[in-house]
Amino acid sequence: MNASRIVHTADAIEWLQNSPVLEGCSLLASMPDIGEFPGLTLAQWKEWFYSTASLILSRTPVNGVTLFFQSDIKMDGQWVDKGFIVQKAAETLGHKLLWHKVVCRAPLGQPTFGRPGYSHILCFSQELVLDLAKSTADVMPETGEKTWVRGMGVDVCVALARFIKEQTPTKTLVHPFCGEGSMIAAANAYGLDAIGIERSSKRAEKARQLQLRNNGQGWELDL
Repeated sequence: MNASRIVHTADAIEWLQNSPVLEGCSLLASMPDIGEFPGLTLAQWKEWFYSTASLILSRTPVNGVTLFFQSDIKMDGQWVDKGFIVQKAAETLGHKLLWHKVVCRAPLGQPTFGRPGYSHILCFSQELVLDLAKSTADVMPETGEKTWVRGMGVDVCVALARFIKEQTPTKTLVHPFCGEGSMIAAANAYGLDAIGIERSSKRAEKARQLQLRNNGQGWELDL
């Protein structure tokens, strides 16, 4: 049976606020950067980020996982560590950190400006216990092919889909702020049902159509 896919053209926060705990699901989010909120100060955006992370965590069932893919920013002379903000929200709600991986966005040793050369992936759960024999590398050398500059990258998406499939009892991925759907396509490729929520109608339509294909050496986007 083919895995199902539903992409809602909606505000992810409103959708989650109107949802109960999403039993049988794991959740994954890459939350919007401050650049998408021109009317907010840095302090106000940090509060939005914390409350949104808390909302996403609160809708994850006790045996599911919540995954966050986030890149830090440098603004007004300070480094904003998004992983730290997410961990504060998780700790407050009683979700334990199962692992914290780093994905290289630029070659090792290459300076970057305005944004670090890596992204965080953090995984939380209330009750899930992992099989350590299935552990994977803590540092990923690259994100893989992307549909757009803010995309997660196919290598990351495939690794996370495989993790949910192999290490959790959940059968559905819920993806707020799903963008153009690379993560949803990866979930379907691994037999997981997927629900995406995306405010942009243009990106939501792409997320409904995007597929992955296996070229014999690995997965790639079928654009």
